[in-house]
Amino acid sequence: MNSILENIRNSGIIPVVVMENANDAIPAANALLYGGVSVMEITFRSAAAAESIRRVASECPEMTVGAGTVTTLEQAKQAVSNGARFIVSPGYDEEIVSWCCAENILVIPGCVTPTEIMAAQKHGLRLVKFFPANIYGGLAAIKALAGPFSGIQFVPTGGINRNNLAEIIASPYVFAVGGSWICSKQDICNHDFGKITSLCIEARQIIESIASK
Repeated sequence: MNSILENIRNSGIIPVVVMENANDAIPAANALLYGGVSVMEITFRSAAAAESIRRVASECPEMTVGAGTVTTLEQAKQAVSNGARFIVSPGYDEEIVSWCCAENILVIPGCVTPTEIMAAQKHGLRLVKFFPANIYGGLAAIKALAGPFSGIQFVPTGGINRNNLAEIIASPYVFAVGGSWICSKQDICNHDFGKITSLCIEARQIIESIASK
């Protein structure tokens, strides 16, 4: 689990990927890798999610693949059985979190309230998703929540793009960011994998420039 966290930290970004066709999974994963991003969250927003995860996990070992938009325990189990190395949920679900912790699987639940963060802390979690970040107050809300929960770090997702990435990733309370702009469903469907690589390179340059300050 520590190696997965380290990989997420080093990448600085978790691409939120909607895969409509599992045949595009490996080209998309390689496009991310070519751009310096070695982690991806394949969301359960399409029927191709489980198979896409399986293909990346088995055919692209350099990529740390996880499952996103996991809203049921059944989805979590299906994702892990297909090779997902971490689970991301849009909200806090006790059943999913409990199972992941029992199975020693990294889980990043969505937590935007003190009550949800306290529930996550009871399981020893120190990393939570903050979604949708642009709706729930962005950096100002994250900073306020970090006050009473000093051991918690956040993965803000929602409304993040190349224009605000630098400001967000510079926050000491932000572990990494989640975003779909660097690997959009449209670019995948259009097989514009070169664009995906270019956007990853741009994002990594921004993240590295902040880290070097």
